[in-house]
Amino acid sequence: MVSLAALWLPILLSAVVVFIASSLFHMVLPFHRSDYRQLPDEEKLLATLRSAGLQPGQYHFPFCTHKDMKLPATQEKFKQGPVGMMTIMPSGPVALPKFLGLWFAYCLIVGLFVACLTGFTVVPGTAYLVVFRVAGTAAFLCYGLGPIVNAIWKGQPWIVTLKEVFDGLVYSLLTAGTFGWLWPR
Repeated sequence: MVSLAALWLPILLSAVVVFIASSLFHMVLPFHRSDYRQLPDEEKLLATLRSAGLQPGQYHFPFCTHKDMKLPATQEKFKQGPVGMMTIMPSGPVALPKFLGLWFAYCLIVGLFVACLTGFTVVPGTAYLVVFRVAGTAAFLCYGLGPIVNAIWKGQPWIVTLKEVFDGLVYSLLTAGTFGWLWPR
């Protein structure tokens, strides 16, 4: 067993490496530029949404309860469409520093859990590839599999989800490499 105190450097460094890689993926490479589309007649639709007084939160439309789902009127609304989910965020400029800070905190938390799992299952002096395999698997559970839920339940296009899974694979390999490199000897 390896203590978390002995793994502070791979936890921190893996978070930094993943943060930098994700920044490159999203700001430099054209990989994710097609993930979102502009709404048709955006100004008219935004004016309608503003007049509705929507508060920040998640909305599903057409809205119905489980017991109303089988009613003919509800079924007709679903047939007519559109059907979707919408997240409304607070108005104002995009809070990029906040989002980046939360993303980095998430990367640290992933590193912490990777360290917990790997530290409990791998002893000091273990070969690089063994550490790599355990740490990479644990990291992929966090970075790579999570996005699939959005395709299943929230209607995110599968192509976007597959790109996020690929990102997660890269982040996992970087995390695994960092842990393997800095594993206590």
